[in-house]
Amino acid sequence: MSDILSDSGLPAVQRVVTGHNEDGRAIFKSEDISPTKMIPSGDASFLTIWTTETVPADNNDERDGRDLPTGLTLERGSVIRITDMLPGKESPMHRTNSIDYGIVLKGEIELELEDGRKKTIREGGIIIQRGTNHLWRNTTDKPTRIAFILIEAPAYLHEGQPLDEAKPEHVAH
Repeated sequence: MSDILSDSGLPAVQRVVTGHNEDGRAIFKSEDISPTKMIPSGDASFLTIWTTETVPADNNDERDGRDLPTGLTLERGSVIRITDMLPGKESPMHRTNSIDYGIVLKGEIELELEDGRKKTIREGGIIIQRGTNHLWRNTTDKPTRIAFILIEAPAYLHEGQPLDEAKPEHVAH
């Protein structure tokens, strides 16, 4: 595929985007190979693959979804991002107003909930994160790669009151 390495030491990510030609027929619009890049906290490297500004998405929007604005998490719409969690590192405890699908592509990751309970999700495992307060921890000596698909969702209501978001970029380590 490529000899380009991500900041995590894992290989760069191939991205293939399809679309339509002037006759309405399927075409390959673009292909690239890009590395993940270290985030300011230094615990992981990220690569945004695609974002949409709305849910449902608009397949008539011809802009490259990678170029649409998004934060470390989700501002609106949806996002797919590759996250390489570095060995021995962890994220801050956080909660986002989204439903997140996490697919462990390489390695394993520990998911800890706010009450201290933990589960290890291994390569090929899938996490469905439903607006809960949590953190990610790589307890191994190798980088872990996860594909995260985040879709905007209303805040979880507890006894009729929405639980506050605590995005990782706003939570101190």
